Amino acid sequence: MFRRTSSGSIEFLLVHPGGPFWAKKDLGAWSIPKGEFSPEEDTLLAARREFCEETGSDAAGQFIELAPVKQPGGKIVHAWAVEGAFDVRQLVSNRFELEWPPRSGRVHSYPEVDRAAWFDVETAKAKILKGQVSLIDQLLQHFGKN
Repeated sequence: MFRRTSSGSIEFLLVHPGGPFWAKKDLGAWSIPKGEFSPEEDTLLAARREFCEETGSDAAGQFIELAPVKQPGGKIVHAWAVEGAFDVRQLVSNRFELEWPPRSGRVHSYPEVDRAAWFDVETAKAKILKGQVSLIDQLLQHFGKN
């Protein structure tokens, strides 16, 4: 999701992954809201579903398809951009269970996403996973703001 400021610049909504592994990571740790989908599932519908699961809000509007990107490790991310006005204070994320510390026998529940924030271009590029930086560049190119 992106939004335009009163000065005409673009800001990007990014989410920070929940759980103990990501708790103290910031730069290069944030992501677009995303998740898994099955081969027979429409990728746009999957992206909208995952946005809702990770933020508690629906993404609606005119979607701009971006070229898929390959993250380190080989995961391919299919993404769309949509203009919106998500209030980060309203974040509600699905949860997952994880044994932590490993082999401790203690299972804890963590949010998939522990926070969301709007970032200007420069900050978003520093915060987002390296494999997703080109998604920001693609949207900027779409608007002729490279």
